Amino acid sequence: MAKKGRNYQEAVKLVDRNKSYDITEAVNLAKEAAKAKFDETVEVAFRLGVDPKKADQQIRGAMVLPHGTGKTQRVLVFAKGEKAKEAEAAGADFVGESDYINKINQGWFEFDVVVATPDMMAEVGKLGRVLGPKGLMPNPKTGTVTFDVEKAVNEIKAGKVEYRVDKSSNIHVPIGKISFDNEKLVENFNALTEQIVKVKPQAAKGTYVKNVSIATTMGPGIKVNVSDFL
Repeated sequence: MAKKGRNYQEAVKLVDRNKSYDITEAVNLAKEAAKAKFDETVEVAFRLGVDPKKADQQIRGAMVLPHGTGKTQRVLVFAKGEKAKEAEAAGADFVGESDYINKINQGWFEFDVVVATPDMMAEVGKLGRVLGPKGLMPNPKTGTVTFDVEKAVNEIKAGKVEYRVDKSSNIHVPIGKISFDNEKLVENFNALTEQIVKVKPQAAKGTYVKNVSIATTMGPGIKVNVSDFL
């Protein structure tokens, strides 16, 4: 096992691993423990009581955080005609058809999010093997397969995040940067937690939210008490 750095070891000493903190206290602690020389990302991890192997317990969606994530997303839109013009006007970074499909097949990935109009999905679907493993494949559930490309691009640029339960029943979502005001991180956290609770599958039995924690890019996990949401 790789040895943790001195900064991490010092940060761990600040956190009581047996305690669940109020989110305001947890954000303060996360900032205190952040020792990196760059603007670390603050991420939330949910451990859920669902079985992701069952179709009726899959969780996937997207939402716009009240204060964004602090990261500028590069958006690629597959569209043609008037919809391509609409995407360009909305501020999409790249707009095209087969030209970008060819570029991706040749190894180009200078983008963060892909949006496609439904009439383009027959062609975009051929990229499933390269976009899928990277989590970049457009999907109606996350609002990235749509004819309303203006709305899709605007939401992504405003701080839209995707959430998806993984094979271990966990969801990881960024909620901002250490440089954010504490109040903004708290509000982003609250909005995200409300959304995760809202999309609880009806088939899920027992305790739904088992554990929630926040952590910075280089910092330790800090358990958060979310009893008010449950």
